[in-house]
Amino acid sequence: MSSSLPVVRYDLAVESISQHLFSVVMQIPAFAEKTVEVSLPAWIPGSYMIRDFARHIVQIDAYDLDETHLSITKIDKQTWHINNPNEGSITLKYTVFAFDLSVRSAFINDEYAFCNGTSVFLNVNHKHKCNYQLEVDLQNLPKEWELHTSMPPLVKGDNDHQFFCDSYLEFIDHPIFIGKCRTASFSSGGVDFTLLLSGNDPIDIERICDDLKPICLHHIKMFADKPPISTYLFITLISDKGYGGLEHLNSTALLFPRFDLPLLGESKTKSNSYINFLSLCSHEFFHTWNVKRIKPEVLITPNLQEEVYTNQLWMYEGFTSFYDELALARAGLVSPQKYLEMLGEHLTRVMRSKGRTKQSVAESSFDAWTRFYKQDASSINHIVSYYVKGGLIALGLDLSLRQQSDNQYCLDDLMRLLWQQYGKRGVGTIDETVVLLCQKEFNVDVSELIDTVVHGTEDIPFEKWLHIAGLSLHQRSPANKDDKGGTLSGTTDKSIRTKELGIVVKNAECGVIVQQVRENLAGCQSGLQINDRIVALDGYEVNDVLLHRLVETTTKQSLPTTIIRDGRLLTLSLPIVAADKDIYYFKLENEMQFSNWLNG
Repeated sequence: MSSSLPVVRYDLAVESISQHLFSVVMQIPAFAEKTVEVSLPAWIPGSYMIRDFARHIVQIDAYDLDETHLSITKIDKQTWHINNPNEGSITLKYTVFAFDLSVRSAFINDEYAFCNGTSVFLNVNHKHKCNYQLEVDLQNLPKEWELHTSMPPLVKGDNDHQFFCDSYLEFIDHPIFIGKCRTASFSSGGVDFTLLLSGNDPIDIERICDDLKPICLHHIKMFADKPPISTYLFITLISDKGYGGLEHLNSTALLFPRFDLPLLGESKTKSNSYINFLSLCSHEFFHTWNVKRIKPEVLITPNLQEEVYTNQLWMYEGFTSFYDELALARAGLVSPQKYLEMLGEHLTRVMRSKGRTKQSVAESSFDAWTRFYKQDASSINHIVSYYVKGGLIALGLDLSLRQQSDNQYCLDDLMRLLWQQYGKRGVGTIDETVVLLCQKEFNVDVSELIDTVVHGTEDIPFEKWLHIAGLSLHQRSPANKDDKGGTLSGTTDKSIRTKELGIVVKNAECGVIVQQVRENLAGCQSGLQINDRIVALDGYEVNDVLLHRLVETTTKQSLPTTIIRDGRLLTLSLPIVAADKDIYYFKLENEMQFSNWLNG
């Protein structure tokens, strides 16, 4: 504890479970200022969208040392000015509405209360350096509710309900859980981990810990250095539906459906949904290095009041997306074939998106605030995911490094350099960092690759390098409307579709509703639009299944399509178009080469 610095103190309490309210008492030390400014962040690090958390503050009052009410004026959507004529210390009392079930905000229900600091802790806007102290009030809560956070305790060795941080940026980087939960612990690579599952569902928490242990060990060993943390907390909000993860300094907040996790007494077979959970945990833990410590220069001390733009999210989220599943394969939690299937699904997803030819991943990174985080039904035609294509670029960069260095260097080596030269030293990266590091440290030129697939819109030329990993790449037509790629057939009966609608629909009480129209395919050519209701095809009332059956079996060149659009009955002509070979899968050609590549 740095006692020489002034301390901003907070008392946090759950004021009302039924009304979903946190109450905060904030004590601001005397700064000898007649006007004190406080504000709440507009966004949370790791989630690049303006969320305007201050809109959830429902009441706020200010008092001086004598408990005299002070005038407080809101000057913009997230900032208040407090009139402080005596220039003394100030007490703020305010309440926060908490009913956003996500990993980014704050939420209270009958089982737990959860919050990120960006949602509940106002900051004092001034030039002085401060320390930050928190006390959590556990009175008047259900007796079984527990408090969990990764925030350092005020007194070393005492992790009860008082905490302390050196800066506001650190203070808001420790989410807080108060509620009914189950926890289990394990150690891996010199770090003590705690897995928390909200509620009391019959989920096999010990099995999850057993599977997380080798994943965490992979990440720690890969960076080949003492880990920057000694403890780590997985806070998992269990829900009926919902999905998400957000990284923090030495913890993560996760949101996941309860029945997509393994239950007590079930077989050890890993379902796709459970693999997805392990990948999510792997992803967020990898961020402990890549994002929380290795980060763009502009995000070292970000302005949380407005957007902070960077072209580099393809590298941070993309590289992390590459390693989250690779770690599962290296740890033996998924088979090599299953891992290749997952890679093929990612490639299929990118290649089926027309947006990849219009937006680079560098542009996607820059526009995350307005386009990636605010997607609509037509985004597939206009944007590319810096997560998914970024992960594939990581694979291409790894293979290119191996080829050009005669297998002396790979992406693992680059990540270790990024840690040693940037993350460990607190130095931020610039757009050219990857190219400069590869040239200087490996004597490998990757500038053309980065120019064309990162700053340009070209596809990753996997055919140049896949032989290094003992793989080949293949294409086929989709087997059915739900075909995600990654496998030879995509369906158990090995049928292959010959026609392609190019639309995504959902069943309605009568007919189907168009949710997405892919550019230049049959639905687009017919004039179908998002939210059209297709009620009949070729004179027959349709549902999702029958719509595709009629298209697949017809011998006609087009089919009359009856739709309802904005209350009007229209008839369109749906052309029957041959399906593209836009489904991708990887084939294992040399098992030994692949094993060598997989294990680095």
